[in-house]
Amino acid sequence: MIPIHHFLIISIALFCLGLYAVLTQKNMIRILIGVELMLNAGIINLIAFGQGEDAANEGQMMALFAIVLAAAAAAVALVIILKVYGQHNTIDPTQMDELKQ
Repeated sequence: MIPIHHFLIISIALFCLGLYAVLTQKNMIRILIGVELMLNAGIINLIAFGQGEDAANEGQMMALFAIVLAAAAAAVALVIILKVYGQHNTIDPTQMDELKQ
């Protein structure tokens, strides 16, 4: 069995990469990818903490629920990005100063 600290190290690395992408990127799709990386780090934590001997798969069930929610959020975010691109012809969030044209 893999020790829990290995899962936590990978989770920390993923979360830091996602946070870096969210804070530094100027492309909305890359920002969305960063958010997804942070969600995956949380999912890894749920699974890692659900591996205990006394756990009855609660961590895995919560992780599955989080994956479904992340997929739905990604679909909605992509639709919003496509609408923004249709109105502004760019997906750079710094160039969008109006909500409606």
